[in-house]
Amino acid sequence: MNAIVKTQTRLPAMQQAAAEQDQQQYLTFMLGGETYAMGILAIKEIIEYGNLTEVPRMPQFIRGVINLRGAVVPVIDLSSRFGKQATKVTRRTCIVIIEVATGDETQDVGVMVDAVNAVLEIPAQEIEPPPTFGANIRADFINGMGKVNGKFVIILNIQHVLSVAEMASLSGIEHSDSPASA
Repeated sequence: MNAIVKTQTRLPAMQQAAAEQDQQQYLTFMLGGETYAMGILAIKEIIEYGNLTEVPRMPQFIRGVINLRGAVVPVIDLSSRFGKQATKVTRRTCIVIIEVATGDETQDVGVMVDAVNAVLEIPAQEIEPPPTFGANIRADFINGMGKVNGKFVIILNIQHVLSVAEMASLSGIEHSDSPASA
């Protein structure tokens, strides 16, 4: 009986996943004058930038941590993560709270963006594969290029961009390379 129930509860989820591949919703946002997008399924909330606590000896792309209802959430400067200049804080600067898979668990990570635009539905047929060269960011950070109103929007692979293991290894490299304090 349990096997039948499990199969029946899985089927709608599989159908839902197929429907999401046909047309998925994306949060679009600005970063350094360019429009990016990320799937909304991993996004928990969008908050105003502020109340950031800096953490010493962190890589440049980790701006600090925030207290989100009692939980410590690291905040990543997405522009710095892409190897560009740090984001300048304006009144439109936001932190997008994203749930990132880390093995069997999930962790909340904040992503600092210049401004949030809108949630758009982009049909699967309007998404091109990521370019192999010429992009301003690493190719593995890009899921695809969505066509919206005749322009391309870079759809991020947020699990790669916010890979906790990779960011931890980068943090370790920066710690070992930094000069000893006198």
